[in-house]
Amino acid sequence: MYQSHFVDAIQNKKMVRLTFISKESGQKLTRTCAPMDFGPRRLAQNQSDRYHLWDYDSDHRHHILSLLPERIVDMEVLGDEFSPSEFVSWPTNWFVKRDWGKYS
Repeated sequence: MYQSHFVDAIQNKKMVRLTFISKESGQKLTRTCAPMDFGPRRLAQNQSDRYHLWDYDSDHRHHILSLLPERIVDMEVLGDEFSPSEFVSWPTNWFVKRDWGKYS
């Protein structure tokens, strides 16, 4: 449902406001995120496509969200841009094509 907007946000480096159902609490949470990729989680047993995001609002050390589509309640693409250098520090092998310079 949100996949095409999400892919556009990746390619244009636009932040998103994401509302989703927390796996831990079952509550709705809203976070400001950078969209990272859309595809399976490489190490997961369930290889279904999911949304991968960098969570700027996380209070935990690990800021990556990987959410199955059914957990997404709402997604709004924001006008604010993000810089991949803020969070990409590993060799990349993205599912979604993009031109992020050395972070592609």
